[in-house]
Parts: sequence; structure tokens; C-alpha cells
Amino acid sequence: MKNTIRISIVCLVFFLPTFGQAPSVDEKLKEIDDYANAVTQTWAGKSGAGMAIAVVKDDKVVSAKGYGIRELGKTDAVDADTVFAIASNSKAFTTAALAILVDEKKLDWDDKVSKYLPEFQMYDPWVTSELTIRDLVTHRVGLDTFSGDLLWYETTYTPDEILQRLKHLKPVSSFRTRYGYQNLMFIAAGKVVERASVRSWCSFVKERILTPLAMTRTSCTVNNLPNNAAWPHNESGGTLRKLHRGNVDGSYAAAALNSSVNDLSKWLRLQLAGGKFDGKQIISEAQAWNLHQPYLSQQISLAASRSNPTRHFSGVASGWFVYDYYGVKVINHSGGLDGMLSYTVLIPEKNVGFVILTNSESPAFVVMMNKMRDVFADAPKRDWNAEAITQVAAMKKAADEANARSDAERVPNTKTSLPLASYSGTYADKMYGNMTVSEENGRLVLKFLPSPNFVADLEHWHYDTFRIKWRPSVAYNFPRGFVTFSLDKDGKPDQMKIDQPNNDFWFYELDPRRVK
Repeated sequence: MKNTIRISIVCLVFFLPTFGQAPSVDEKLKEIDDYANAVTQTWAGKSGAGMAIAVVKDDKVVSAKGYGIRELGKTDAVDADTVFAIASNSKAFTTAALAILVDEKKLDWDDKVSKYLPEFQMYDPWVTSELTIRDLVTHRVGLDTFSGDLLWYETTYTPDEILQRLKHLKPVSSFRTRYGYQNLMFIAAGKVVERASVRSWCSFVKERILTPLAMTRTSCTVNNLPNNAAWPHNESGGTLRKLHRGNVDGSYAAAALNSSVNDLSKWLRLQLAGGKFDGKQIISEAQAWNLHQPYLSQQISLAASRSNPTRHFSGVASGWFVYDYYGVKVINHSGGLDGMLSYTVLIPEKNVGFVILTNSESPAFVVMMNKMRDVFADAPKRDWNAEAITQVAAMKKAADEANARSDAERVPNTKTSLPLASYSGTYADKMYGNMTVSEENGRLVLKFLPSPNFVADLEHWHYDTFRIKWRPSVAYNFPRGFVTFSLDKDGKPDQMKIDQPNNDFWFYELDPRRVK
């Protein structure tokens, strides 16, 4: 998901060797703390409000603290108990739940999904019949990265309703041959947990993971958050704004957990201790090990190799990703929802783990991940924050140039083929559902019925193309997008093409056709 919203920092750098005695843990923590303060100062006034960090070393929490504020316009500080949405970091809890059920012999990783979900259907019937539980959690089912995410993002669909619509999503590669990050498959994995355990996903995760780890401030939904919870923020039109807390209950097993760094430090200890916590084996050592093993390789691009030349492999584990970095193995996962970005990182050979939670869409979370990984892997020093500043400026310049090209390509003084009211109607997509277009105060308004917050004013651009102006109820900061209507042989609108570029939600998968 959401892994969603990504900051890519790709630069060619020159490394300087370091000599002398390795710094102590306290010295490393001091370096991290100083850097976190600087990063917070850099981004707090631009794209974010706060951040919390915890570090576990040798089965002990050696640092847990907050930086910045919980909510724009207020002074309440972030601390180690502040709750954030952890988004796709939830996936590792789902695979841990599956591992516990494997330990109890209630299922096996190679079981067919149809054994537990006989109603489940993919686009290809053969894939449906061959799909295993392991396939669900290793992003190798043949669908595109983020394919179908519009089904759960801000919609009122239940997990069952989401999965019923999955059969309309066309694959982009052969089964088990290529990586494609999939939230929908983790929703299906959550349903498998429910069928095998005969209880809800949330109940099982609470009873078998959260309660034994005393993760008392961790919840499965934004509808019952404790006090001291952060608000999400992002920029819109260059101005920082507080967002509503996104309700992603439909994607529960993929992205719904909320937690604090104090709670997640216990989760880190469990992962680093082979499934054991305070002397109690929560997950068998064999299954805990299995969760961190790659089941699908990922290619390393030339640009990524130049940025991190010591990386030689990268793979997809079960709810985790695995790669090497300066001679050590790194196991991690990120999380991304509107205004909430995070990272969970394990370095087993150093017996170190850390978690970073933020309530912004700034690069702070990835800057701190890179910095902390460098510190604990004893890598050469590198100023990731300075690189992020440069990269963000370059991205803004590229976006401005793209908008300028779009402005230059606009054909002036054109009119629509028909009166505005003629475009009104209901447009249906087999996979997603219905959208409506109506005329309001001399302007067309587009509404996505499964997603009540998705409302946009359509501003005439040229011919039968309209620019999308999303209303403030839409939390995602979409770049410039367009809607184009096509006419049938009788000159009546019959189809709508939505061209809305972004990094997470594929509007090109939609084929809305007028039904009334």
C-alpha cells in the first residue's frame, strides 16, 4: 500500500572510509537523536508535524521517544505512547497469525486458498484453483502493484464485498513469475485466518499476538483509538493541512492497525528473538524463521545499485522484505496511508530493530530509516536528509514543468459537444461500482458512490475533457488529472475515461460506462 506513497532518493555519492573504534550503542543513539531533531526541523513546517522512534538492542528497548507535535495548530507533543496508523506494517501481523495457525496444524502454507475460501475467484480460473496461502502473502499472483486498491481505499465495501469484485481485475504477468505488491491478497489472507480460527481477524490478532505482548495501545480500527493519538497531515496547494483519519477497515488484514513505538518495540523483540517474548514462545522458532525467508526475488535496478552499491539481493518474504546492506541482512516493511508514513526494520546479525512512525507525508520516515540503518550497519556516513531536500525540489520542478506542458497543449476557446446537463448520469464499472455525474450550479460534479469522500468538480478544459478539481474531503493529494467523455453513434455520452496520475491508485483500471 500505501505502501503505498513513495519518496525515491536516487543519487550517485562518494563514500568516505571511517577508521578507529566503533562507536558505542549510546553514541549511536546520540547520533540518531541529533539527526532526528534536525530532520524534524527540516520538514515539520513543510510537510509534516511529528515523528516517534524506538530502538531495540539485545532484547531491550534502548530508546523510545517522540519528536514534534501530534496535531497541526496545537502544542501536544508526540511521545513514545502516541498512536499512529501503521498501514502496511499490519501485513506482518497477518502472516504471524497464519504462522501460529500453521504451528497449531490448522492450516499449511501450501494449502489451496479454495480450501478455506471456496467462493474466492481470480480473473483466471486456473490461478484460482492453484492459488496457495503462501501466494497470497508474497506478492506473486500476477496482478500489478496496487492493482484494485480503489476497492478498499475510503470505500464502504466490506472485505467480503471487496473480494467478490476481485475477479474483474486482469493480471499483468503470469502466475508466480513477477512481483506485484498486493493489498487485496492480504485481505484474502485475513479471511483465511478467520475461517481457520473461527473468529475475526482482529480478535485472533488481539488474543494471540497483541495481548501476550501487552500491546495495550494497539487497535484494529480508527474507530476506537485511545487518547494521545496523532492526526495525519499533508500538503495541498502548498499549504499544510490536517486530514481526517482514514477508515481502512475494509483492508483490515493489509493495513488497518494503529500502534505506538512503545507497543511496537515489543513486536520488534518478538521478531528478533525467534518468536519468543519474555520467555514465552508465541510463534515457533521454525515458523518465525520461515516468515523472514524470501520466496520471490526482486530485481535491483541500475539506479538502485548506484545508490546502494553493497546491495546484492532483494527478496519478498511473508509480510516482510529482505535484502543485504554492507554485509548484513536487513528485514523490513514500510507503511503508508494519507498523512501517515512508517518503517519497521530488523537487522538480526546486530540483534537490532527499530521502528519509525510519522504523521506526515514528508521524506522524514525514509530519511530516518536510511540514517538508522547506516548507524547500526556501521556503514559510511551519508547525509540522507540533504539528499531528500534535493530530490523533493527536483520532483516539484518536474511537476511544475509537466503542468506547464499541459497548459501549453490546452486548446483555447473550445466548447463541449453537448450542453453540460447531457453528460449527467450514472456510469458503472464492473470492478469498482457506480459513479455519478451531475450538473450543479453550472458545473459538472463527479461522485464515486462506493467512496463518499471522493467528490470532484469538473472544470472544462477543452472539447469534451474536463480537469478534475478534488474537493477537500479527498485526503490524497492527487496531481492534475482529467476526465474525458466519449460519445456513441447517436451523439450521446456513453463512456468516461479518468486520467488521474498518482503513485498508488490505478484509475486506468476503471472502465466507467453510462448505464442511465
